This record gives sequence, C-alpha cells and structure tokens, in this order.
Amino acid sequence: MEQFFDDYTLRTVTLGVAILGVVSGGLGVFAVLRRQSLLGDAVSHAALPGIGLAFILTGSKAALVLMVGAGLAGWLATSVVLLVTVNTRVKYDSALGLVLSVFFGAGLVLLTFIQRSPDADQAGLDSFLFGQAASLVLEDVMTMTILGGLSLVILIVFWKEFKLLIFDPEYAHSLVLPVRRLDFGLTTLLVIAIVIGLQTVGVVLMSAMIIAPAAAARQWTDNLGTMTVVSMIMGALSGVGGVFLSASTSDLPTGPIIVIFASGIVFISIFFAPHRGIAWEQVRRRIQNRRLKSEAVLLDLFRLAKTHETLEYPHMEAALRVIHPRTGTLRRQLRGLEEKGLVKMSDNGAWALSQSGIKVCQELMNQHTP
Repeated sequence: MEQFFDDYTLRTVTLGVAILGVVSGGLGVFAVLRRQSLLGDAVSHAALPGIGLAFILTGSKAALVLMVGAGLAGWLATSVVLLVTVNTRVKYDSALGLVLSVFFGAGLVLLTFIQRSPDADQAGLDSFLFGQAASLVLEDVMTMTILGGLSLVILIVFWKEFKLLIFDPEYAHSLVLPVRRLDFGLTTLLVIAIVIGLQTVGVVLMSAMIIAPAAAARQWTDNLGTMTVVSMIMGALSGVGGVFLSASTSDLPTGPIIVIFASGIVFISIFFAPHRGIAWEQVRRRIQNRRLKSEAVLLDLFRLAKTHETLEYPHMEAALRVIHPRTGTLRRQLRGLEEKGLVKMSDNGAWALSQSGIKVCQELMNQHTP
C-alpha cells in the first residue's frame, strides 16, 4: 500500500484502469444482453487503422486525438457491418468477422508504414496492439475520465429507454420511441468505452474488458440495475487487481494480466455464483436426488402398507430391499425418514409409517394423480 502512495506511475495507472473497468463494465452489460459481444471485438480491432490515420494526418500522439481517430474508425466498422447485414444475405457474425479482419489488416499495414517512416515521433504506436498501461499519464486519465463519465451520464439519463431497447424493442416501436437513434446512441457509448481502453489493454484484448465483467455479473443477479453496478465493480476490481499483480512481479505486462484477472473473476462466478454457479447447481441437484430417493422409499412403504388392514403395518427391511437393492442407500434413506418423524422402527426391526408419514404420502400421491 505504501508503494501505491509513493509511486506516481502506479497511482496514475491504477486510477486509469479503475475508470476503464467502471466504464467498460457498465456499458458491456448492454452489449452482452443484446448478444453483441463480438461487436466489441470488431470495434476494438477496427480502431487500429483509425489510430494510424489520426497520427498520419495530425502528427500527434495525444490521447484525445488518437481516441477520436479510433472512435471514427470503430463507427465506420459498425456502419459497414450494418450495411452488409441489411443489404446482403451475409449473417451478422460473418459480417463482424469480415470487418474485423479487413480493418485490423489495414491497421497493421498503416502501423508498418508509420514505423518505416523517418518521423521519430511514431515510436510507441505499436503499443496499441497489446496495450501499455505503464505509459498512462495524468492527461490520459483525465481524457478517459471525461469521456467515460460523459458516457455513464448519458447511460443514466436514457436508462429506461435503453432498458426497453434491449429487452423489448417491438414495444419500444409501439411507443413511438426513436429506436434507431437509441440504437445509434447505445452503440456510440460502446465505441467510446472501447477506445478509451485501447492504450491500456490494447486492440487485441479490449473486447475482454467489455465482455468479462458483464458475463461475470450476469451469474450473480437477474436485475439489470444490480447487474450493471456489479459489472462496474468487477471491471474496476479486475483493473486494479491486474495492476497490483503486475507491479508486484517483474516482467509481467499489465494489459494481459488485467484480462487474465478479469477472466479469473468470470470463472469464479460461473462456478460459485449462488443461482447459476456450477458448484451450487451440483449441490442443489444432489439434495434433490436425495429428496426424491427418500420420497420413493416412503411411497413404496406406503404402497406395501395399503395391501394390509392398516397403513401403519410394519415391513421388514428385506421386503423393501427387493424394490431398493442397494442396502446402504436404503438404510440411509430410512434413517433420514426416521429423523424426520415420517417412519418408525418396531422392536423386531420392521419399518412402519408414522401418522405424519401417512399424511405426507397421501399428499404426494395427490400431487402425482392427474
């Protein structure tokens, strides 16, 4: 912690990636819920030629200039995807893959051209491929804060409209809402979230910062507002955790470590989230199986008792073993039913239903009777 307060670079980078995590996490929720996760990948790759052209035209490596170039290129890419899908039979995912490849290839060509130019100011542009968080300065963080903060303010102002757009666009049409403009605005916010993170995690990895926090948050809640807040927190946690992990170990690149940290949060969420987690699902399934087996033993004892003059007629365990041959499992089920007061064991070791057990069996039989 002392290193954080004493190291200017670490403080700046930590603040920058925290802002990036909050913005990308909040806006990534809408990309994930609209099933446009690949759009983030396409826009981030398409931003590379925009960065190169912005530098060629202006000769400046200022963060705002390069972000504007990246944003315009990202928007051009999304427009091309829309034109292709609307006017041809090419599917959405195919159009995204095509645009991603073409724009990224064009960006690499531009970077190669710039690197071979005699201009000494071109150094460092290739860091946008995989990011270079350590190169962040306070001006970059201020730019990220202003653009990201503006995006979140717009998101809050049009929250109800965006919410309706992603869940029920047809109803939004019926309310005469400007659906196309809302779609345009939401995509613009997503482009902004992507371009402000290119310097930190790079073109190749930026899509993970859009997808990972939202995908993790989706495992924990079904409420959009809660999911957005959780995604923002997880995005910031991924960034800060990645920075500290990278700073504590030499020769670890910050951008990839941030993405790995975010991926770790996703895997933890997938396995241990209370409602959707794989581990909890296995626990719930095991509990349900035990309950069904107990009910099966109880109902079999009930059916055997119905053949006698009283429903409390006792039966030896051997009779039940004909139906349930696994002795250990049968005995555990009987002991468990006895603890619940549903069955009782007589002095000779026979098992009989209690009054509570008879009532439960009658209720179960009524549930299964059409």
